Amino acid sequence: MNESPAPAGPTARRRKLAFTASAIALGVALFVAGAIGLSPPDTTTPAAPAGDSGPRPGERAESRISGLQKRLKRLPEDHASWAEIGLEYVQEAQRTADPQYYPKAEKALRRSMKLQAEENHLAQLGLGALAAARHEFTAALDWAHRAVATNPHNAGSYGVLTDAYLQLGRYEESFEATQKMVDLQPATPSLARVSYAWELRGDLDRARKLMRRALNAAGSRGDSTFARYHLALLALNDGDPEAALREARTGLRAAPGDPTLLEARARAQAALGHESQAVKDYEAAIARVPQPSYVLALGDLHQSQGHTKRAEARYALYRDQVRLFEAAGVAADAETVLFETDHGSPRRAVELAREAVRERPFLATQDAYAWALHRAGRDNEALTRSDRALQLGTRSALFHFHRGMIHDALGEDAAARRDLTRALEIDPRFHPLHAPDARAALDRIGPA
Repeated sequence: MNESPAPAGPTARRRKLAFTASAIALGVALFVAGAIGLSPPDTTTPAAPAGDSGPRPGERAESRISGLQKRLKRLPEDHASWAEIGLEYVQEAQRTADPQYYPKAEKALRRSMKLQAEENHLAQLGLGALAAARHEFTAALDWAHRAVATNPHNAGSYGVLTDAYLQLGRYEESFEATQKMVDLQPATPSLARVSYAWELRGDLDRARKLMRRALNAAGSRGDSTFARYHLALLALNDGDPEAALREARTGLRAAPGDPTLLEARARAQAALGHESQAVKDYEAAIARVPQPSYVLALGDLHQSQGHTKRAEARYALYRDQVRLFEAAGVAADAETVLFETDHGSPRRAVELAREAVRERPFLATQDAYAWALHRAGRDNEALTRSDRALQLGTRSALFHFHRGMIHDALGEDAAARRDLTRALEIDPRFHPLHAPDARAALDRIGPA
């Protein structure tokens, strides 16, 4: 093995710790934000622009991990380095969509806590982020409270606290924690969370302005890519695929090949009817990071085109990925429930949703539970869950489509017409399979 580098000085080490905590503060939102707008992988080291001799995607993260591994070989009792490398593993799992990093993260973070049980803010923050990544939000909340108690002036601790409250359905407490995070550090991670809070409440104009502020506040290319991606999603959620395409293209000029922006461009191209280009962008994104959500979206697009064999191949890959995440301790989320509902067993989907909503009663989980109940023929229960999914006034075409179909099954034509019309007003091509179903249902129901 090469000779280990000399120990970093105090100033350099503080900068490195600040970078790691900042990355987690940004990345946790991506782990836990649910199915309606903030759920891509965090690529904090996007591809370098043409002519840029900088490191390839992930190279800086790999370099940091390698450096920490060397340091720990020399200093195995260094609790701060164990916490740092645990945080890096959490980030790497998200960047690469490889859940095998989660057990490594837990082992490192637990080792740090064993070495320093008190006042170990970075390990507490990391364990909160890890719990959130695994969809264990009660545990995430507990660790976030510990991290805040240890270091009440650290914005990253409030980031984990915000996300845990949100996924537990404690929305007002989440919004209060978000405001505290902004007060401490009005930077990209906090401003993006405030933007999301307004998006959930259906105020896309305010959400867009705040995400633009998050973009202007970006201190790194990763932060800029993150904000640009979500500006594209906000445009899509507002039924403006042309604006989404512009945001994605602008982002890709600064970070060519970034998988999140490729996925955003794919969604915009699909919404514009440019399906062949959308397929190419999805395939390019998957080649870089095989994120399950990308694989599923491509499968649905193939299915809508009548390419059944291609779709089934993607669905099979998605099932394999879900099994890998389950083996790494990641609980089922709304996307998994929706997939099982649409492409598997609705009865099994109801079981998954019941477990998911117990730990994560967030809006998207309630919506997925409603859809599973509907497909299982339990529409009265489904309507209750669907109402909960829309309790904040979220502007979601998918949520309104699900509730519209539930109303239709209950014979409530006026309510069904209202929700289905609303879904198509928000985004006429919100889903390659369900948008045509919404139009067909409206034709069958007829005008008022």
